[in-house]
Amino acid sequence: MTENVDAQASFAFEGNWRSYAPIAFTNLFLTIVTLGVYRFWATARTRRYLWANTRFIDDWLEWTGTGKELFFGFLMVVLLIGLPFLFLQFGAQALLLQGHTALAGILTMVAGFTIFYFTGVARFRALRYRLSRTWWHGIRGGSDDRGFGYGLQYMWRTLVAYLPFGLLIPWSMMTLWNRRMNRMSFGSEPFVAHGRARPLMKRFLLFYLAPILFVLLAVATAGTFGGYLGGVWVTSNFPPILRIIAFLVISVGVYVLLGLIALAYYAAFLREAIDNLTLGGLKFSFEASTDDWLALFFVDVALVVGTLGIGAIFLEYRHWKFFITHMGAAGEIYTDQLMQSQTRTDRHGEGLLDAFDVGAF
Repeated sequence: MTENVDAQASFAFEGNWRSYAPIAFTNLFLTIVTLGVYRFWATARTRRYLWANTRFIDDWLEWTGTGKELFFGFLMVVLLIGLPFLFLQFGAQALLLQGHTALAGILTMVAGFTIFYFTGVARFRALRYRLSRTWWHGIRGGSDDRGFGYGLQYMWRTLVAYLPFGLLIPWSMMTLWNRRMNRMSFGSEPFVAHGRARPLMKRFLLFYLAPILFVLLAVATAGTFGGYLGGVWVTSNFPPILRIIAFLVISVGVYVLLGLIALAYYAAFLREAIDNLTLGGLKFSFEASTDDWLALFFVDVALVVGTLGIGAIFLEYRHWKFFITHMGAAGEIYTDQLMQSQTRTDRHGEGLLDAFDVGAF
């Protein structure tokens, strides 16, 4: 059967915060009572709700992952990677105390590069796991690539990105996205990603050149607050209270402005990446503008601050709804020809993801 897909109607989210609230508060309570252990089952429970309320074309998504998978995945990482890493760290400190500075430095570098490498592996395997546990029309996704080669790609592309003063960061981010997605599939169809870094450069340069603004703000701060600027003491006739207020406003403004510019860059990155992603006869799109991201961000802040942190339990719900609401797919899909994926499925979950606290995307 051939489905002609309209981008506007391809994705829909039917959940609401009222039906999600009992899940969120129960997850919070049980996570506190179990000193954090329940969070793996909380994650699985949340995803089951979010996936079950997400429609793609003519059927609902299904999450088949379990909290047990996530928990044992985390334990495996702690045993296989965490303990050796601690051994390297304590070994380096012991060697340093004994005067073996060079050897201690080598062990420290080995520990650092180990974490660096497995951060890349974690990103790959987290996406692979999530696709393998996402079902639609009785078909799942996945990848036969185990991500170890991607870890090396992540290392050298990230290092190269920072060599020319960080100017190749957009290239690194986009090529890593393409490489990761091009190793994934859903059913018998592979994903094809060919995002470009060039369209991102204007916003990235805005973020990159922001420190110049910081210099100007430093001049303004010195003029109002008083202090050394270029070896010269700058005095001010403003009352002390006004100097303090001006200093705080400028300092906070710098961080807020830089964060907003970074958000604008990420919005452009995600649009470029998803707009150049295909699956068989489907072409995906992402319509969230910078204004949409800013609205999401400020409401998130208001929700968390206004509830003294309790509102954070709704952030995952809000972010998933935002993502699905702005997703689109257009083209044709042959559901009767879409075969089940033959890719390998892991028996454990996102242990590396939890250990290194990184996102799948």
